[in-house]
This record gives sequence, C-alpha cells and structure tokens, in this order.
Amino acid sequence: MNEFTDFLKHKFAFVAIGEFQPGKFEEAKELYSQAVSTYMQGFQGAYLLQKPGTDKGIAVIFWDSLENMQANENEEYQKILQKMNPLFACAPETDVYELVSEIPPSQPHSREPDHTV
Repeated sequence: MNEFTDFLKHKFAFVAIGEFQPGKFEEAKELYSQAVSTYMQGFQGAYLLQKPGTDKGIAVIFWDSLENMQANENEEYQKILQKMNPLFACAPETDVYELVSEIPPSQPHSREPDHTV
C-alpha cells in the first residue's frame, strides 16, 4: 500500500525567474550551486536555465513536500542568498508550483534479432 500512497503524493517546485546585472550570471551560477548543495531532506533535483546570450535565467528546484522545502531554508542557505541578491538587476519573481503531471521519456522498444534463415 505504501507504493500506492507514494504515487498519490505530488512533488512541488520552487521557481525563480530573474535577470542578473550584466556579466554576473556566472557568479550567480556558482552561488546557486552552493545553495543547492545545502539541501537535504526532501530535495528532488534542481535546474538552472539561462536564456542564450543574456543574463536572464530560471531556477527550478523540486521538493517532495512544502514542509521539506521550508525546512531547508537554513542559516547557511540564507547567507548564500544574501551574497546573490546584489547580483540581480531587479528582484526575481518567485513562486511555488505543484507538479500535477510528469511524463518521462519513452523507452525505445528493444527488438530481438531475427534468427530465421
């Protein structure tokens, strides 16, 4: 029954959309990696996207629950965010989303070799 209840649990995603000051994306990327490395319980993965040729980006961080997401906002994480804040051109837009559909890539169908002559 545990597998069934696990199936019913949805993941949550913290999403931040922002733009950094010119030339500051690389520094922000390093700080993002440091912040993500502090995550423990409930962390499900993180992505940082950059619009090519710009300092605009989107961060998406997946969690197994809202409680675990909030629990990981510890002192070390806050210190890293304080270093990152001055790099933004303006305050990023942030929100939390519930993952309601997940479609993994399909697996190619393996075909047994034909041994008929």
